[in-house]
Formats: sequence, C-alpha cells, structure tokens
Amino acid sequence: MYTESELLTQIANGNETAFKHFFELHKGKLYNYLLKVTKSQQIADEILIDVFFKIWMGRELITEVQNMDSFLFTVAKNKALDFFKMVARNKKLQRYFAYEMDERKVKESDSVLLENECNQIFRNAIGQLSPKRKEIFILSRERGLTHEQIAQHLNLSKNTVRNTMAESLRTIRHFLLKSGITHFLISILFLFS
Repeated sequence: MYTESELLTQIANGNETAFKHFFELHKGKLYNYLLKVTKSQQIADEILIDVFFKIWMGRELITEVQNMDSFLFTVAKNKALDFFKMVARNKKLQRYFAYEMDERKVKESDSVLLENECNQIFRNAIGQLSPKRKEIFILSRERGLTHEQIAQHLNLSKNTVRNTMAESLRTIRHFLLKSGITHFLISILFLFS
C-alpha cells in the first residue's frame, strides 16, 4: 500500500480510495475515544463521521499535519465540545442525551446483576460437591493445576482425578440447568471458571 506521507498526498489530490483506507486506519481509536466522552454509540458515530467529513473537506492541507494522531484527536475533541455546547442550548437534545445515559446505565447494571447472579449460582453448584470433589475441582479450575499435578498433590491416581472431575462437571451442569441457567451460559461459566 502507501506510506503515510504517500497516503496523505493521495488524499490531498482527491483520491477517495486512499481516504477510505485512511478512515479504516483511524476510525477505531477515534470511535472509542468519542464513545468514552459521549457515552452514546449513536452520538459517537455521528461525531466520527463529522470528523472525517471535515478532514475530507479540508484535504488539501492534510499533508501539512505533523502528528496525525494528535491532529485527529484534537479535531474529535473539538467536535465533541461543539456537540456538548449545542446540547447545552437545546432542551430537546438534553432530554434525549439524558435518556441515552439512563438507558446505558440500566443496561450496564442489568449486565452486572446477571453476571453476579450467575456467579453466585455457580458458587452454589460447586458448594454442592463433596469435600474431595470440591477440592479437586478448585485445584483444577481456580488454581489451574493439571490432572497429573492434582494427582501428585493429593496422592491419587490420574484416572481418579479425571473421573472425579468428569463427575463434578456433570453434577455442576445438572445443578445449573435446574437453576435455570441456559446451556450457553453454562458453557461460558465453565470456560472462564
């Protein structure tokens, strides 16, 4: 492809393909920044488009930019500030923005509650195991020991550890299904436990 200076020269000359490539290179980091600042996907998307539209409209000067990342973040920050000034003057936008923030908070808190609830049910499922099964399960899943390491640590055969783990996983899975946890969530819990 192009070096950065070649890419900028192509953009300055009106090459739309070069500009699309430039957009793809920089959109992710700018979007993440704008999302953090605005707390709204829709608003971040709109400001992002506005930033790149401004750059395209002033493309003749793009080759004069010394530090592209700094320049892009400055333009994004200024566009975000312009947006917040506009919101400050418009009651309808203030209500919409407040609604967006509330919706995001509700979604985030619902997600945290669900995760905590699933983890608690998972802990309860582990608590249903016999002391020896529980010890083997914890050594495997929480401490990351292999079956062979557990066998040596507890002075058991590797087959005993493997069979105990298989039985423990069946017991936990059955407990979780009875508790209303879906197969998908069970898979995730086992994956990250």
